[in-house]
Amino acid sequence: MKKLSMLVLAVYSTMAFAQKVSDYKYVTIPEKFETFKEDYGLKNFFTKALTGKKYIILPVIKDNWPAEAKSNFCNVVTADVINDKNLFKNKLIVQFKDCNNNMILESKGGSKIKEFEEGLQEALKEAMIKIPVSNPVALLPASNNNAQRISPEIVSIVSASNSNSEASNYSNGKLDLQKIQLDPNQFILAKSGSSVPFAVFKATSKNSVFIVKLSDGSTTIGYFENGNIVIDIPQADGKYAKEVFVAK
Repeated sequence: MKKLSMLVLAVYSTMAFAQKVSDYKYVTIPEKFETFKEDYGLKNFFTKALTGKKYIILPVIKDNWPAEAKSNFCNVVTADVINDKNLFKNKLIVQFKDCNNNMILESKGGSKIKEFEEGLQEALKEAMIKIPVSNPVALLPASNNNAQRISPEIVSIVSASNSNSEASNYSNGKLDLQKIQLDPNQFILAKSGSSVPFAVFKATSKNSVFIVKLSDGSTTIGYFENGNIVIDIPQADGKYAKEVFVAK
């Protein structure tokens, strides 16, 4: 099991679940772009550019957020502008991160205009070309702040699978789940009637061993054992408990 834990660390950085900036409609930006000495009109320019792409910019004070954003922070994407200038160009990077601080999108822009305000705004305009228009779907329901946002593609697959009987069934004696194969390298375990998976499994380089994203946002490993699905469930003391889901 120690070798499997090492495998998690080795492959986690390359693991990617489908997620796009356009999946969100709510964006929060910092009070100040910390890597710049001055604002140079960037915050106002950035706000207008995002609004023009149909995103809703949330205020810094969360008490004033709409209920669907306040009840689950994973319905909000965080945007920032990073100074990347050199001696010859005004350069910057626009970054979008999810509620778990995972990078979703990074876009660079540059300008040969030497004046900071005009040059940086031109660089930001270039970086914004890559940012898609908001097309939000499948907002998550109220939950704890560490919940992981599930991609709309997976949510729709889960919802569709609940209406047919093709999925195979597994149970740990307390929870009955369906195993739904998304593609040759990825499957999910989902509770019947739920639109959010209990766990998302992604194949690693080791046969029958998977990186697992649980519905609470935590990451662990899973594997097949004697035809059953086993998940190492993280515990509060840092240890793992073996949870076995037996094929029915």
